[in-house]
Amino acid sequence: MINNDVLRSIRYMLDLSDGKVVEITKLADANFPIEKEDVQAFLKKDEDAGYVECSNSVLAHFLDGLVVQRRGRDESLPPRPVEKRVTNNVVLKKLRVAFELKDVDMHQILADAGFPISKPELSALFRQPDHKNFRLCGDQLLRNFLKGLTLRVRGS
Repeated sequence: MINNDVLRSIRYMLDLSDGKVVEITKLADANFPIEKEDVQAFLKKDEDAGYVECSNSVLAHFLDGLVVQRRGRDESLPPRPVEKRVTNNVVLKKLRVAFELKDVDMHQILADAGFPISKPELSALFRQPDHKNFRLCGDQLLRNFLKGLTLRVRGS
């Protein structure tokens, strides 16, 4: 899925202002260079003037900041390195951690979105990429997960 679409979906789901998106992104790294104008450019439609593609670095910092905002920071552990490449699987993992979702919750969210998947299919999404049962998360699955999570967070 395109990074801009993921950012747009999460922003809508949590009803975040542009300034709040900047705040959350800076929770991962206070020195990360992002301003409110950057967020506004990321949120524009790709055919609009002023549209800017959201980089992996921006999305990774935003997702890490979201985890910190919702769960807090564990000062006893060193900060985790920011993902270099943000795949659909990474987005799914970060959202799972941020919202403290268990397998049952994940299945319910996908079922609510009209996209039920089996337990083995779900667990395959969270395996290491070099594991023989690893499975890439497709755009349709991530889109439906975001839709179901939005229904859960915002209500219908």
